Amino acid sequence: MTRVLVVDDQPVNVRLLEAILGPRGYDVLTASSGEQALDLVKTQEVDLVLLDILMPGMDGYTVCRRIRDEADTAYLPVVMVTASGDEQKVKALEAGADDFLTKPVNQNELLARVASLARIKQYQDTIKRQAGELAAWNHELESRVETQVSQLERMGRLRRFLSPQLAELIVDSGDESFLASHRREIVVVFCDLRGFTSFAEASEPEEVMGVLDDYHRALGDLIFRFEGTLERFAGDGLMVFFNDPVRCEDGPLRALRMCVAMRTRVRRLAEAWGRRGHDLGLGIGVAQGYATLGTIGFDGRLDYAAIGSVTNLAARLCADAESWQILVTERVFSAAGDAVIGDDAGLRDVRGFTRTVHAYSVRGLDNSRVVS
Repeated sequence: MTRVLVVDDQPVNVRLLEAILGPRGYDVLTASSGEQALDLVKTQEVDLVLLDILMPGMDGYTVCRRIRDEADTAYLPVVMVTASGDEQKVKALEAGADDFLTKPVNQNELLARVASLARIKQYQDTIKRQAGELAAWNHELESRVETQVSQLERMGRLRRFLSPQLAELIVDSGDESFLASHRREIVVVFCDLRGFTSFAEASEPEEVMGVLDDYHRALGDLIFRFEGTLERFAGDGLMVFFNDPVRCEDGPLRALRMCVAMRTRVRRLAEAWGRRGHDLGLGIGVAQGYATLGTIGFDGRLDYAAIGSVTNLAARLCADAESWQILVTERVFSAAGDAVIGDDAGLRDVRGFTRTVHAYSVRGLDNSRVVS
């Protein structure tokens, strides 16, 4: 329902306008002074103002200008009621009136002008509402984009060391508490290429980069497949660990299954490298023990790392392994179970460790005993 504010200090004029507008479905508010009219405009939802010019105190021109000065009512339709004369009509338009009526008011003219300006007010309200909805949609869109950008950044950071499926799971849950420093038992795999140093010294950089690209792609795919956590690629050296940040009950077996798959895949690559005159092999070391894990680095460059003697032990076993040998600690070999086929590699003096390490050389897996 359209609400019309009638402003006139003469009660008879107010009753006349009410008698015309009320039966036509208009909701009529009344004010007997300019001050009262401005208060109603501020506190009530008004669609149109019928404003008398000559009133004691604040006249209609001043009221109209005050209405136009407020942002919320700057476009509120105002019809000024004049006694007569072009001068008053000009001053009414200069004050900001949208239209005017001459006393005595013609009923049909009044209804026509009110209906016309009421439609304009409805259009204005529609535009205002749509602008508000558009602003809300834009705000929501900005919020969604910001959230998606944040998720992509987090996903990119997490995928540096986690498999895509685990990174996605953590991003969806919004939980990154695992990145805080903590202590946990893990299984560490360290591997590198035998003969790589001499190959790199004798080869062009582009050839070295091509070999590393093949090597990294092959092993990276397997790391993700077995859901290991990649700590780093460093040239031909690679370190992966299991049971953090996502726990897995079969960490030793899963690590060895990955190692066997890595050896098989790199053997195929080595055949192609051999045809180009490159004699390269793979050595792998595996150890199990406690480490402190968490993010290290600085803003803009953070890595997820494992710190502890278990990582050094895996690296030392890798260095001690022969080409194509998977050398593991007794603890890993025992925990992996009967599915692992291997040979006792004896007690070894490992650099940096005061005690000897009982090692085993893994030949393969008995797939009939492997539980997927």
